[in-house]
Amino acid sequence: MADEYKLSSVHVHSKLCDGKNTLDELAVTAWRAGLKTLGFSGHSHTPCDIEYCMTQSRTALYKAQVAKLKERYAGKLDILCGLEWDLFSDDDPTAYDYFIGSAHYVQGPKTGRYYEIDWREADLAACIQDDFDGDGLAVVEAYFDNVRRVAEHKPTILGHFDLIKKINKGNKFFDENSPRYMAAARTALEAAAANGCVLEVNTSSVYRGYRDDFFPGEAILRAWKELGGEVIITADAHDAKALTFGYDEAAAQLKALGYDHVQVLGKDGFVPCAL
Repeated sequence: MADEYKLSSVHVHSKLCDGKNTLDELAVTAWRAGLKTLGFSGHSHTPCDIEYCMTQSRTALYKAQVAKLKERYAGKLDILCGLEWDLFSDDDPTAYDYFIGSAHYVQGPKTGRYYEIDWREADLAACIQDDFDGDGLAVVEAYFDNVRRVAEHKPTILGHFDLIKKINKGNKFFDENSPRYMAAARTALEAAAANGCVLEVNTSSVYRGYRDDFFPGEAILRAWKELGGEVIITADAHDAKALTFGYDEAAAQLKALGYDHVQVLGKDGFVPCAL
């Protein structure tokens, strides 16, 4: 059924990681908005992170609280216990209803340091200067190689494919139009296609004010369509107001690029939805 994509939000973060609302607040907002499916996707415990990922104790709490919400909303709202699994995580993504595979870090080849590439400009600048000899596109290549490695784990959804561009508005750190940029992205896309990944069109960059465009960019979406790839629209919501932010705009963009459907994730798996 057309517009069914508006009734499912499956990239959602709570206060147990870096979100602003409790699991309960997110669930009641989704139910009141008439959603059919709400998928929580807490950031997996990742030893190199001390800021936004769930600790091991919070992971246990997360699972327990989601299980209670599943019971509470049975017959009213399908709730899924998912995970946003990072390449450097030590959690088992197969222990969840589904998982979003994502790359958030680049490890420096010289210092061994793990750099968050999507948060502080100073961290990305240090990564470029201290570990990649001032070559921003070399960091891009390392990042997309990490995305390739994530894709090889066959995640249910491949998360914010080109997250490396998040704080690069205006090409501040590297040229997104460079042939090197697209070549690196293409290699990761081919791995995603070979592993049957569903690519998310993630609207969070606009909601949170970092970009004027979504993840991934149009050139990547065109290349993905050429590869016969499937897409899903997500909000990567970090607060209750964002659960389906930008869905119509993302659908319109996809339709303009020649996509005729998107995938929608529910309790029984993916279902195609015509655009």
